[in-house]
Amino acid sequence: MGDRANVIVVRENGTHELYRTGWAVGIDLDLLDGPTPVLAMLPGLRQDGWWLDDTMAQGGILLDLGRKVLLFFAWEGPSTELRHRAAMFESIRAAWPGWEVRWLYDGPAELREYVGLDPEYVRRRDADLSSAPLLAPDDEDLTGSDPGGVVITVGADRCHVASDAFDHPVREGAALLDRLADAPGHRVCRLHVNSGIHLDPERRRLGWWSLYSSPQAHQVPELWPGWTVEFWQDDWEQHVRVGDRFSPAPFDAGEEARTAVLAEAGERRALRARNHALVTRPRTTPA
Repeated sequence: MGDRANVIVVRENGTHELYRTGWAVGIDLDLLDGPTPVLAMLPGLRQDGWWLDDTMAQGGILLDLGRKVLLFFAWEGPSTELRHRAAMFESIRAAWPGWEVRWLYDGPAELREYVGLDPEYVRRRDADLSSAPLLAPDDEDLTGSDPGGVVITVGADRCHVASDAFDHPVREGAALLDRLADAPGHRVCRLHVNSGIHLDPERRRLGWWSLYSSPQAHQVPELWPGWTVEFWQDDWEQHVRVGDRFSPAPFDAGEEARTAVLAEAGERRALRARNHALVTRPRTTPA
């Protein structure tokens, strides 16, 4: 698939310019430097009119210079991590004073909508929907401080965890319930996952959330006919409140998280400077 993102700049006169990066991981960290460095990187990006579709765009940024609006999304990075998301947004807003900062849950489609273009152009409705594997409590993918994953609670009695390396399980529709029948159970999920679903089959109600962008996020109710579907956006605490099967381990979302985010941004900045120095270093002619 590659590692790519679109960058869109809306000028003061309403026209927009479309750029494409050859990287997307860490694009949220780049925003911590504020608008001037982000604009300064544009001459080094591709400007070929290629809109990445919702299976290829792993990140995206839109800067509306006239209205001072910053929109962005990513599939991974501190902004998609439970421990760091709040600190990440707080730090970005501090670096963009006077700007409205918003996350895009539907990725490239919302970028196109903002500039008045048809979002269907970047839809991949013919793409195969990959079912996320349902993981046992001792699965190695669930180790570490930020393992990711999708917590799925059913009523008050059942809890499961799916991999987040595939499509969000909420997009499977009611067929997900059949898969859960024989899924490995977790007594309670205390992991720092980055998305979740709560199902109430008796009342046919569903609530879901995600810290990363998910294609067609706002169209999920169409996949669950006869169900009441609530999109909690990034409010994972709402999932915690509906029962006692999802209770992530306590973490410091304040100073400790801000320090970690700024340190990661500093490392990225230093690496970029080193790489730039290697590229621009004058070549010596052998004697």
